[in-house]
Amino acid sequence: MIIAVDGPTASGKGTIAKALAAHFGLPHLDTGLLYRAVGRQVALSGGNPDDSADALTACAFQDSLLADPELRSEATGGLASRVSVHPAVRQALYERQRAFATQPGGAVLDGRDIGTVIAPEAEAKLFVVASVPARAERRLKEMQAAGRSVSLAEIAADLEARDLRDRTRAQAPLIAASDAVLLDTSDLGRDEAIATAIAIVAARTGR
Repeated sequence: MIIAVDGPTASGKGTIAKALAAHFGLPHLDTGLLYRAVGRQVALSGGNPDDSADALTACAFQDSLLADPELRSEATGGLASRVSVHPAVRQALYERQRAFATQPGGAVLDGRDIGTVIAPEAEAKLFVVASVPARAERRLKEMQAAGRSVSLAEIAADLEARDLRDRTRAQAPLIAASDAVLLDTSDLGRDEAIATAIAIVAARTGR
């Protein structure tokens, strides 16, 4: 069973995907972390995230980089959005994601193009959304908990810029699959959002 969970940054898709994986006993992959690693590697190498060649070279990052806490920063998130527009980068990471999705028994993947590109055959697809104000508040709390200093206005502006890049890129834009179920978490608490997602997947898969 493959479960695809797509949506913009801070919509709650990561939390929901992890909970779905735990509930249904499946491995989970945060595909956005791969793009964050590429963005981070570009920065570490002194490259330009808007240059396709630099971004492609960064796809050869070491697996140990996935444990770098800096990957969760707003700065790295912005870099991830920039490197993800390059077709060469998306192709380089496609095989890695595809292999994870099609492993025996299935998996849960969250990202921006799981249901449309990586695993269009997924048995259950969720497209998780939330308003920019709600997402900015969540991200602010995460940053504050991590000891990072950033304003709510800066976060909101960054989210809007990333949304625009993700939705308008030429390859694999952020769009809901035609058979995905829309889940708006703007006014939902964590437990309520998870319970709703589990119910949706159970209804779709009969499990």
